[in-house]
Amino acid sequence: MQLLKFKPTEYRLMDVKTGRVFDDTGWILADPQAKDPSLVRAVYASREFNPRADLRGLYRYADWMPVKRILKGSAAPVTYKSKGLAKYLGLNNLYITFSGWNPRLGAKMKTCSFKETEAYSVCARMDKKEKRTLVVQSAGNTARAFAQVCSDNDIPVVICIPEDNQHDLWFHRRLNRCVKLVAVPHGCDYYDAIRLGEKLASDPRYFLEGGAKNIARRDGMGTTLLSCVEKTGRIPDAYFQAVGSGTGAIAAWENAERLAADGRFGENKMRIYVSQNKPFTLLYDSWKACSRQLAEKPAEAGRRDSEVILAKVLSNRKPPYGIAGGLYDVLVKSCGDVFLASNDDIVYWLLQFRNLEGYDLLPAACVAVSSLAQAVKDGVVSKDECIMLNCTGGGMLSSMGRGYFLKEPDLVLSPDLDAEEVIKKVSALF
Repeated sequence: MQLLKFKPTEYRLMDVKTGRVFDDTGWILADPQAKDPSLVRAVYASREFNPRADLRGLYRYADWMPVKRILKGSAAPVTYKSKGLAKYLGLNNLYITFSGWNPRLGAKMKTCSFKETEAYSVCARMDKKEKRTLVVQSAGNTARAFAQVCSDNDIPVVICIPEDNQHDLWFHRRLNRCVKLVAVPHGCDYYDAIRLGEKLASDPRYFLEGGAKNIARRDGMGTTLLSCVEKTGRIPDAYFQAVGSGTGAIAAWENAERLAADGRFGENKMRIYVSQNKPFTLLYDSWKACSRQLAEKPAEAGRRDSEVILAKVLSNRKPPYGIAGGLYDVLVKSCGDVFLASNDDIVYWLLQFRNLEGYDLLPAACVAVSSLAQAVKDGVVSKDECIMLNCTGGGMLSSMGRGYFLKEPDLVLSPDLDAEEVIKKVSALF
């Protein structure tokens, strides 16, 4: 019924660096007339934030998502005012936006991760008649989300992932054959998976999802802030999230700008605080050096650090940091900062959060909780400020109780293979 009634969202694209506004003529990831690298941003026909009562799940926010259709099975982030953690930290207005599995809260993301917000938005941006095969590169949670969404909605996809992270590919039922999983061997990392996907997408039968450059990915992730503002009626003073690429924080800032332009939710004075799992500290090192350029990190050191951290989804060696509209710009404009959390911090807050809030978080979300605690200790936030804590995944323990199985890779390929060989081997899977 919803599929018949839904009208594609109206929007145009804007080059963040130049301000040029132009039409989206397809799967555009950058301004074709741009001289310098820049993210593009969606400019929606609907300038007011009005969640849609006629649509369910994530698509309640469809007016600010660049979607052409409605896919089945989506769930929206859930925001509630914290009691346990807030009391423990001495905060009066702490709001937790949770993306995961906790039916008691109304959170029903089957893959337990806010990466579902990306997948349902990106896949709904695709034309139903698209003949090419989507290529997604992931460190773990994104792979699980896209695999589930594409399987449920019969969308062909090739997902590239490090073999070391294949434990993240768990599902409650077997996947549709339209989903193919290609891994890079043990010892490789997310950046190697990115390289493999780029080689595959050099063939016209495939196309890259696009990562942070894809407006649908960012605006899907940005629904976390929309959930919070729908609950609180205002733009938060401070926003906390753990990041690998920083795309979720960029998305939150972009929606804060839209909300400020609406005029009903206050000015955008939201400070963005992001955090990483040390020793993988690429964004932290770059920011603390007061540099738009990413800090230098040898490939082997990056792989080694990504093996050590518990929150492996936070190990992106190619984040959208210095590009116009990227994380550097967001941190500068928001007067934000970057925090660090150790593996020991993750374990501590995993246990504390469960005791205080009653459910479990994924490791990356524990990094965000740790950083909030550090910010309170350092006086970075005050007790009466409106604070949003973006808990990007959790509920896996209770979800696993429903039974699950692990998806084995359909292929394991070296990222050093030439493109022709990669294309040949992957195409043989279909």
